[in-house]
Order: sequence, then structure tokens, then C-alpha cells
Amino acid sequence: MKKFSLLILLLISSFGFGFAFRAMMESKSDDVKAFKKVTGIGGIFFKCKDPGKLKEWYKNNLGLQTDKYGTNFVWYQGADSTKKGYTQWSPFVESTKYFGSEKQDFMINYRVDNLEALIREFKQTGVVMVDTMESYNYGKFIHILDNEGNKVELWEPVDEEYGKFEGGQTK
Repeated sequence: MKKFSLLILLLISSFGFGFAFRAMMESKSDDVKAFKKVTGIGGIFFKCKDPGKLKEWYKNNLGLQTDKYGTNFVWYQGADSTKKGYTQWSPFVESTKYFGSEKQDFMINYRVDNLEALIREFKQTGVVMVDTMESYNYGKFIHILDNEGNKVELWEPVDEEYGKFEGGQTK
């Protein structure tokens, strides 16, 4: 009887430990999720002599469905293949000031999770923020400088809202 009671106690303990271990692992994955920063490329922006002609060239020769901003590449998020994601492709006139430095010919927009937490972290680590966070119905934005002085755009997207602009306007 003692062996049977000991076996039951061992099984109950193992079962309880399994639940505790699972809860620990789930909370760790939530912690890791909180630290996730860049989730993908939100856009590629570059300078050119004539954005209109260049968009027309890409439309005619490579089939991009361009509008006044460029085009959107629509994809489905790996974690949830039913959720759309977007990457913007935009040529800018070569005299644009949007990229910051005249020497900077392109700017990458990175999709991020939890932009406000990143901003708090930037304040602690000394990352140069070019402006303050701006909010739109389709997401939050801020511009930072990397360690070589390149302007980078960060975007915490609201894809459901951005999707309403698909093939049309952006900010």
C-alpha cells in the first residue's frame, strides 16, 4: 500500500510540476515577446531624379501597381497566416529632406512591436531620436539615427487600418 501511495504522490507531483513548468515557459515566452523589437521591413524609400517616371517604368516593365506614393507589397504574417502585413515601396525626389542628410540616398522603415517601450529604451541607451512619436489610425511612427547618422523610420503598424489604404494613400 505504501508503494501505491508513493506512486500516486509521485504522479500527482509530476503532473503538478508539468503544469508549473508549462506556466513558467509560457510566461518566459511572453517576456521574450515583450522584448521583440523589429518584426520586418515596413518600407523601402529611395531618392531618384523623377519619381513619376520611375514609378511608370516599374509599372510598365516590372508590373508594379503604382500610385502617387509608390506601391505596397502585401504579405501574410507567419505567426498568423490570416493576417495581412504590408511593405511600402516609395521613390522620392532626390531633393527630399525626408531622409535627413542630403548624402543619404535611401531610408528603411522597420516594422516594430511596442514603439512606446522602444522609445523609453532609447532614452536610456542614448539612441538619437530625430522627432517625437506621431500617431495615425494605421500606426505610430518615429525617426531615429543609427550609429553612422543614417535616418531610420520605425513603424508600429495597425495593419487592419493600413489595409484600407492598400494601393492608395499612406501618411
